[in-house]
Amino acid sequence: MVFSWAKGDTEFFFLDWSGGYGLLSYSLSLRLVFLLSTFVEWLSHARLVKPGVKNVTAGILQVAMYAVRTAAAYLAMLAVMSFDGGVLLSAVCGHSLGFLIFGSQMFGKYKVEEYQDQSDLPPLNY
Repeated sequence: MVFSWAKGDTEFFFLDWSGGYGLLSYSLSLRLVFLLSTFVEWLSHARLVKPGVKNVTAGILQVAMYAVRTAAAYLAMLAVMSFDGGVLLSAVCGHSLGFLIFGSQMFGKYKVEEYQDQSDLPPLNY
């Protein structure tokens, strides 16, 4: 297994879902991987548990967020394991854009000292 620059004949998540249907199908698959990677970064930096929520409710929400983030991250990893260069670039660009928008200091949402505790979830470890 080596990386290749397939022209639409890459198998994706399911056996019947391949880019072999043409360039449109391949580009839609790349966009899906991009959006999936961006979603993982959004969920990694989201603050969905509001102050004042009961501990049990907050814990259940955190577990649900963790499960969804883990599933999305594994799906992105599975797509990259197709060994297609376009899929790899799409995933990296999606993660990068997601971090730029949701996790970086670029937009000045948080001061550097405050940034450490601004997520409901622990960092995603690959």
